[in-house]
Order: sequence, then structure tokens, then C-alpha cells
Amino acid sequence: MGNKKINQLADGITEELTEELFEFAEFDEEEAQRAGYSNYSYWRSTWQVFIQNRVALFCLILVSLLVVFTIIQPYLPNQKLPTKIYIDEKTNMQLRNHPPDSEFWFGTNSIGQDLWSRIWSGTRTSLFIGLVVAIWEAVAGIAIGSLWGYVRVLDRPITEIYNVLDNIPVTIVLILMTYILRPSLSTIIMAMCITGWLGMARFVRNLIVIIRDREYNLASRCLGTPTRRIITRNLLPYLVSVIMLRMALAIPAAIGYEVFLTYIGLGLPVSIPSLGNLINEGRALMMVPSLRYQLIFPAVVLSVITISFYVMGNAFADAADPRNHV
Repeated sequence: MGNKKINQLADGITEELTEELFEFAEFDEEEAQRAGYSNYSYWRSTWQVFIQNRVALFCLILVSLLVVFTIIQPYLPNQKLPTKIYIDEKTNMQLRNHPPDSEFWFGTNSIGQDLWSRIWSGTRTSLFIGLVVAIWEAVAGIAIGSLWGYVRVLDRPITEIYNVLDNIPVTIVLILMTYILRPSLSTIIMAMCITGWLGMARFVRNLIVIIRDREYNLASRCLGTPTRRIITRNLLPYLVSVIMLRMALAIPAAIGYEVFLTYIGLGLPVSIPSLGNLINEGRALMMVPSLRYQLIFPAVVLSVITISFYVMGNAFADAADPRNHV
């Protein structure tokens, strides 16, 4: 009895469902292809993970504003020259150690130069050194480290070259280069680049040795894929996070070496403002309370750059890890 009622109910519903209630969907080739399309982007996903770290995002904005300001600062109105010695109109002598005021925002140094313009000029110089050294370290380190780790024939000769160069202290190389060549911007950059790639190359080599014999790499070799393509497509994408971290840390490290060379008297000449020169000049006056601003201002700028790059490098390394992607 129950089945009979169910069948009658189904017949009634079927009579109400007419063909006018349905439309046949036409085949669209573009829509069919779009159904299997994924708009996933590795770098977009990396950026989305990165901006979730508020501290790293704040450091990125801060460094970006700092870099932009150091570039446009000489073209702003009422800016003074960083190497000009200003004279006191009352005494007709050098305006030495003038405290910060409305005219000299960061005061003057011991020979009457404007500290505000010297700090931003020195920041440009130090950032330029850091960027050039970091780019060279990335290019040379990644190229040599990739060949060192993947091409087995090159493992022994490159290892011997690495052992020889790595056993020479970096400080000795920097000091010898500045003694042999005339102290200048190019000399410091060259001295840092001679051994700067060693750490990156060793790091990349060790990581490539770990993943070079995985199944997909063996399959690529069996299919005759060129070595260059295997390195660039199969190996290096897995190392993006750690490579970016090393590059981010290379910039403050290069600035630190420049400060060290200036501290021992082998850095840039005084005519080329840099954070190293400014900190070295302020260090000599740090025991005088009224003159400590000459050390505090450049030290704050250097600390902001160093800490920001460190935080951003770690955050970007985590964001570039595929396991953390959204």
C-alpha cells in the first residue's frame, strides 16, 4: 500500500515537471578550458604570507621610505652640501660641533660640516656598497655553488679552491686590498667581493647535494634534459627561501665590514661620507655628553637598516617555503 502511494506521488510530480522548466547548456570551449585552470602564483602566495607578518611588513615599509628619502634628499629644498665647511658669521671661524637646531637639524661635526646631509650621503654610500656586494655574492655564489653541487667532476677542484680561500681570514683580505690599492669605494667593494661568494657557494652546494639525486632529477637526466635546465628548473626553485635570506643578511654584513675598516683606519677617505666614517668620528666624541649626538644619529640609521634587513630576510625565507603557502 505504501509503495502504491509513493508511485502515485511520483507520477504527479512528473506531470508538473514540463520541458519548459529546463534549458540545455551549450558547450563552450573557453569555459571548459577555464574549468581546469588554476590562478595559483608562487610569488603572489609568498607575498600574501609575508604581509601577514606585521613586523616584517613594517620593516619593509620603513626601509623603503629610508631608501627613497636617501635618493631624493639632495634634490629637496634648503639642503646643504655634505662636504662643505660652514663658517660662523659672528666669529668668522668654522662652525664646529654646533648642536642641532632649526638650521642644522642634526648639528655639525668637528670641522663644521652639516651632519644631516652627511648622514644621508653616507647612507647612500653604505647601501650602495651593501647592494653591490650582495648581488655579486648571489650571482657568483649561486652559479659556482650549483655547478659545485651538481656536476660531480667539478666537486674536487672547486673544493680545493674553496679550502684555500676559506682558510684566509676575511679581515686579512680586506686589510691587504686596502693597503695595496688606494682607499676608495671600488677598492672596498672589490675586497669584499673576493671572498664574499664563498659562504653562498658552500651553502648552495650542500643543499643541491641533498636533492640532486631525487627521482624527478634522475628522470630528467634519463630524458636528456640539459644540466643548465635541471639546475634552473628542478634545483634552484627549492632554494629560493634560503637564498633570499642569505642575500638579505649580506647587505648589513657588507655595511658592517665597511664600518670595521673605517674603525681601524682603512676605510673610505673622509671626503666620501659613509656610515662607517660617521660612526668612527662620533666614537671619538662619545665621552662628551654634549657631542654624543654625532654618534647617536648615524648609529640609529645603521641599526634600523641592519635590524630591518634581518627581520625581512627571516620573514621572507619563511614565506617562500612552499609549506607555508596559502
